[in-house]
Amino acid sequence: MDNKSLRKEYGKTLVKLGKQDKNIVVLDADLAKSTKTIEFAKVYPERFFDFGLSEQDMIGAAAGLALTGKTAFVSSFAVFLTGRVYDQIRQSICYNNVNVKLVSTHSGLDVGEDGATHQMLEDISLMRTLPNMRVIVPADTIETKQVIEYVYKTYGPFYVRLIRNELPIVHSKDYKFKIGKASVLKEGTDITLIAIGPMVSKAVEAEKTLKKKGISATVINCSSIKPLDEETILKYVKKSKGVVTVEDHSIFGGLGSTIAEFLSKNHPIKMRMIGVDNKFGRSGKPNDLYSLYKLTKEEIINKVVEILGS
Repeated sequence: MDNKSLRKEYGKTLVKLGKQDKNIVVLDADLAKSTKTIEFAKVYPERFFDFGLSEQDMIGAAAGLALTGKTAFVSSFAVFLTGRVYDQIRQSICYNNVNVKLVSTHSGLDVGEDGATHQMLEDISLMRTLPNMRVIVPADTIETKQVIEYVYKTYGPFYVRLIRNELPIVHSKDYKFKIGKASVLKEGTDITLIAIGPMVSKAVEAEKTLKKKGISATVINCSSIKPLDEETILKYVKKSKGVVTVEDHSIFGGLGSTIAEFLSKNHPIKMRMIGVDNKFGRSGKPNDLYSLYKLTKEEIINKVVEILGS
């Protein structure tokens, strides 16, 4: 699998869209080089606004610009873009249902050495509970490009969660993103693996090992967390003996909770959640942190064996 940067793809796609539509504006908060919105700023400086360390003002300004007919893309690290400004997102963006696209580029344990203060593990939970907000977590650059193009074309608030480091390509070149539609990467009958973001490639690798053990697994990239593809999830879960969800996020309020809420009402089944369990992150290299917090291929396999053996 080739590794490519989602945030670089985001910056490149912004420039392309900016050429097509002069009503696109981009806002950042002293992190343009990291979020890659700097690429838009270089080409369209008159439509780029850097608010320094004033994220709450940035959200208010984005809502105001949207109310004048602009399409506003707003970026920062997930911890600043959702946690520091939750009130402004709720009151100014979601309550008014304005055309603002929130795109975080540094989320989860993948942030690495920046440590617990920057490793946002609660952002999906915060964003998916807000009325009018839609939540998408792309798994590779192919999906990232299409997601940014989709949210540009579609009116209203979106939260798009990207990561700092490069990810393997998991989709084919003919992949087409659809909101509210999950991507089935492998089809199986024994177990259903549902993952998002950097955990999708780990689920794909786990499927290969499980296959060698005689276990048939479905692998689903659930990039559209809200709205959720209930039809596809139910279809494959009904064929299997259990479900394992995998996310670089807290198991409270994230992907695992979303799937559990749905299945508890529609198809109760054995389920295990892999994610961060009621803890903050810590400083370290991402892969070391994934091992420490058990966000690994091996843990996926362990949970599958646990379900099938119970």
